Amino acid sequence: MIKKIIYAVVLLCSFGLSQAQTPQPVRQLLNAPYMKGATFSIVVKDVQEGTTLYSYDADREVSPASVLKTVATATALEVLGDDYRFPTSLEYDGTLKDGVLDGNLYIKGSGDPSLGSAHFSPNRNTYTPAQNKFIPEWIAALKKAGIRQINGAVVADERIFDTEGASIKWLREDMGNYYAPGSYGLSVFDNMYKLYLKTGAAGSRPVIAGTDPKIPSLRFTNYLKAASVASDSAYIIGAPLADERYLYGVVPAGRESYVLKGDIPDPALFLAAYLTAGLKREGIAVAKEPTCYRIESEAGRWANEERKTIVTTYSPPLREIASVTNHVSHNLFADALVKTVGLQYKPQRNEVISSFGRGVRVVSDHWKGKGIDVYPLQMHDGSGLAPADKVSAAFIADLLVYMATKSDASDAFIASLPQAGIEGSVVNFLKGSKLQGKARLKSGGITGVRSYAGYITKDGKTYAVAVFSNNYSCSMAQMTKGLERLLLQLF
Repeated sequence: MIKKIIYAVVLLCSFGLSQAQTPQPVRQLLNAPYMKGATFSIVVKDVQEGTTLYSYDADREVSPASVLKTVATATALEVLGDDYRFPTSLEYDGTLKDGVLDGNLYIKGSGDPSLGSAHFSPNRNTYTPAQNKFIPEWIAALKKAGIRQINGAVVADERIFDTEGASIKWLREDMGNYYAPGSYGLSVFDNMYKLYLKTGAAGSRPVIAGTDPKIPSLRFTNYLKAASVASDSAYIIGAPLADERYLYGVVPAGRESYVLKGDIPDPALFLAAYLTAGLKREGIAVAKEPTCYRIESEAGRWANEERKTIVTTYSPPLREIASVTNHVSHNLFADALVKTVGLQYKPQRNEVISSFGRGVRVVSDHWKGKGIDVYPLQMHDGSGLAPADKVSAAFIADLLVYMATKSDASDAFIASLPQAGIEGSVVNFLKGSKLQGKARLKSGGITGVRSYAGYITKDGKTYAVAVFSNNYSCSMAQMTKGLERLLLQLF
């Protein structure tokens, strides 16, 4: 009994000491009215020495939002290497004689999320020739191979990943919108289209003018309303692989051309159709309708015939893809990276596991093998869109220290994080402050979540920082200001 009492006293004293050591700026933030009932965690570590400067509720499982992309990019760089490039190949089966291909033309995907991406194009606002350059290259390769007629079809081979493009843990309000595209074995143009509207008087229904790129199969049910507002609060809602999209919300009135952005529902099938149209414009006849592995296999028509490769297109190196992922918070890229490392996982006999599931297993096993406690890591995607995703500040801080001090991809990972106050998704965070340009941070933000993780340099030392706030009762903008003020006080 006496031992139990002594043990309890020791625990209480330890708890009291922990609270007493909580930095004043943290206590000040926690006392804010909007933090009542909220969850808050922070860890700051000296990267070189590995010592902890600040820690509050470090092991609490919290929703990371897009800070989870640090896990996705770090793992991909570690597992695949920063020079890794995704291949996409044009292949054919059957026989080729006198310019006539008596067989199918295949687009074989490897999960590359960057094919035709606007983020590797000089002009990110339109589908430029530079963005589309792979299509002319493919057509030129076909002509060089002597193919003038295809008696079969253009077939997208996207089977390297499964059909669960969007995580089943995502919210309905996200699916269909441009920022939440599904990740598939074949992706193109960031899996995004632009929807052009012509809006009239307030209270009227906008007119749909078309999409870029054109997706003839896509159908819209329009519940939009025009209003006297400066910007929209509109959603494009729809299920993965489905051609029906529903438009909800409000858009500015009196606009000759107003743009919303949505996700391409079935990128593999779209790419097969897109290439088919390009071939026909170039005088290469294609006898059958474009199709893809999903459609053919479900119909029992898929056959693994021997193929010949015509041309292979390679993605930019992974270091550049990781940089885009973290700079602009590219959800498609992050999810594709997790699924790609998941290809390393070998399912056990009779095991049924999704592409996301395989990726999560590899991520967890990798960091466990590096000696990091992965108990708080609960992933359902790589992007952080799933509210069910969980991490702890301690886990993220340990990962950041490892990437800075032990990883062969250290330089690529650190460079992938945007400079606060200067670029990317943190261009306005810490802007004009003493930490502008001295912090490389990945931000995260979904409903009720604001978080940051990365590195801050001060007086010649580098610190790993992981800070999370969940379930606060103010606007995200106010929470952002609160965290900005906190970091400026701590550093």
